[in-house]
Amino acid sequence: MNSSGESGGTMSEDYEVGGCSVPEEETGSNLPTWEAVAATLTLGFLVLATVFGNALVILSVFTYRPLRIVQNFFIVSLAVADLAVAILVMPFNVAYLLLGKWIFGIHLCKLWLTCDVLCCTASILNLCAIALDRYWAITDPINYAQKRTLKRVLGTIAGVWILSGAISSPPLAGWNDWPEELEPGTPCQLTRRQGYVIYSSLGSFFIPLLLMSLVYLEIFLATRRRLRERARQSRLGPVQSIRHRDDAEESVSSETNHNERSTPRLQAKPSLIDDEPTEVTIGDNDRRTTASTRRGGTGDAGPATSATVYQFIEERQRISLSKERRAARTLGVIMGVFVVCWLPFFLMYVIVPFCPACCPSERMVYFITWLGYVNSALNPLIYTIFNLDYRRAFRRLLRIR
Repeated sequence: MNSSGESGGTMSEDYEVGGCSVPEEETGSNLPTWEAVAATLTLGFLVLATVFGNALVILSVFTYRPLRIVQNFFIVSLAVADLAVAILVMPFNVAYLLLGKWIFGIHLCKLWLTCDVLCCTASILNLCAIALDRYWAITDPINYAQKRTLKRVLGTIAGVWILSGAISSPPLAGWNDWPEELEPGTPCQLTRRQGYVIYSSLGSFFIPLLLMSLVYLEIFLATRRRLRERARQSRLGPVQSIRHRDDAEESVSSETNHNERSTPRLQAKPSLIDDEPTEVTIGDNDRRTTASTRRGGTGDAGPATSATVYQFIEERQRISLSKERRAARTLGVIMGVFVVCWLPFFLMYVIVPFCPACCPSERMVYFITWLGYVNSALNPLIYTIFNLDYRRAFRRLLRIR
């Protein structure tokens, strides 16, 4: 979101910038040549990287068959929001920074600011939808696998964009302090109406932050419980592990027995952040295999000896432990990057209208604003680099062997 208000030009009197009175002689872009060149190169690279990364994610999902699964449409929606930030928002902010004033008129100013709030909010709310999707997939895998239909996923995505529109559109309907015309030197900035600042900051960031924190905390705790359970099973030995596995399969079978005729197969799907499928494939009657069984090739090798079964179970536990530790680390990366990128901006966005004496410098405003934009460049890395299928799709698209 754009919060920059330091703009160029001359005026006959002081004007307000982010709640701060800026004298005429302090307006305008005073960047040295070397700093302007460095900013152009750095921000230009960031814009191109954001466009390239998110376009690559979108193309990967629609061109690589293993990625054409319903939950990946959340990733596509996130990439579309971040791509819109890179195309509709970032370039104008670069021009604003370098020129030191807004030269595109009041109507384009309003449209730019609305797109800024819309796209950034959609990006954040898509992150929230991904967190909820992963939470339901982990806490209720059998039932949610049946509920996670294309219609439901697309409905959730539509809700994300409608809610983003509801948060970004009120200033266009009059909830703003924008001038009727932009005089030379008048800043193009987000409205500072205190009521709207509270409303938009809650909807765009603070409520999603709270929800994501609670969801990822629950996922982390569930992962830690599983790690401890698997470690305990490893100490009990293979025989006990077999018994635990059989009990679990019997429990799953009893829960899904009444649906076996109508739902004969529940396919394993790649998770949003893990390298390999982790869900068990359930087939009719005795046709039960796991993803790791298929990879190991033991499912069709005939009767297995006890030693082979023990070895298989120990290897399966070792892989599961490794994957779940990696998933827990990934959750930390997701939340850490999100908070680092967006928390400074929203703190500034909320504090400045209520604190007339709080006047961040021009450089600080731009740095904090672009730190939020950086999240749109990092999202395609965070949400795909941990997934083997995405890496394969990227290599195919880039013709890398």
